[in-house]
Amino acid sequence: MKRNIALVAGGDSSEFEVSLRSAAGIQSFLDKERYDVTIVTIHGLEWVAQVSETERVAIDKNDFSYTYQGQKHRFDFAYITIHGTPGENGLLQGYFDMLKIPYSCCGVLAAALTFNKFTCNHYLRSFGINISPSLLLRKGDSITNAEVREQIGLPCFIKSNVGGSSFGCTKVKTEADIQPAIEKAFKEGNEVIIEAFMKGTEITCGVYKTKEKAVAFPITEVVTSNEFFDYNAKYKGEVQEITPARIPDEIRDKVQETTLRIYELIGCNGIIRVDYILTDNNTKINLLEVNTTPGMTATSFIPQQVRAAGLEIREVLTDIIENKFK
Repeated sequence: MKRNIALVAGGDSSEFEVSLRSAAGIQSFLDKERYDVTIVTIHGLEWVAQVSETERVAIDKNDFSYTYQGQKHRFDFAYITIHGTPGENGLLQGYFDMLKIPYSCCGVLAAALTFNKFTCNHYLRSFGINISPSLLLRKGDSITNAEVREQIGLPCFIKSNVGGSSFGCTKVKTEADIQPAIEKAFKEGNEVIIEAFMKGTEITCGVYKTKEKAVAFPITEVVTSNEFFDYNAKYKGEVQEITPARIPDEIRDKVQETTLRIYELIGCNGIIRVDYILTDNNTKINLLEVNTTPGMTATSFIPQQVRAAGLEIREVLTDIIENKFK
């Protein structure tokens, strides 16, 4: 008998449309012989299941089910592909834990930790992971241009502490741009990071684990002529993504080992992707951020890396789902 899979997408952040594209990608990848897949879209209090091309019905939040043509449908598993709240920050994970419904990604603590970039990076720093110097501002806090220049330096990045897809992110080069960048970042959430600029090679590495194995994918090198890897670079093709990355083998191995170590230190599940900057002539590995619900369109990093590894994305996703039933 096929398992009923809810592919949970949408959310309440600026990444709503990005999430829907990831859901469409995952739906195309999943093994149709093993799984019946229903996309469930969450937006605020509106939770709906797409039961046909033209029909959507409400989800009963009491048990995460829906009723269609007089029949009640329950799910065996939830594949969460919401980028942002409530799917990436632990809220949905807690809900599914209470309903005893297994799901694809990190649990409550790991999701909440990684969603808060500042806290996550400083936690990992305590284990010897290199990070960029940074400051945290909460709503109502203020900082002068001189303080930013003296404590962090210019250029720097100013971004939301809880956002993704580079929404609200600015590369700041002059003091005159600092306050407008802070204001822009606060539109994405109640916390803002001011982070020192690191010049080097940007790379990203995906990994996943099951009870039987740990898999680190080939690393992708990110090259863009834009000021940084912004929304247009991510989703409008203004980037060159090179897999495998053009880095020394010993650095490749160290990055993969570091990513698997981060997976364990945080207590992750499913697929994660960790972004880095290599500095000092590609010899020093610096953490940028940990992404526990990475993009999953056909052209996203993870599917690229899976193909480069000679694996089938369908089999990887099957591994992740079936691991929860072992």
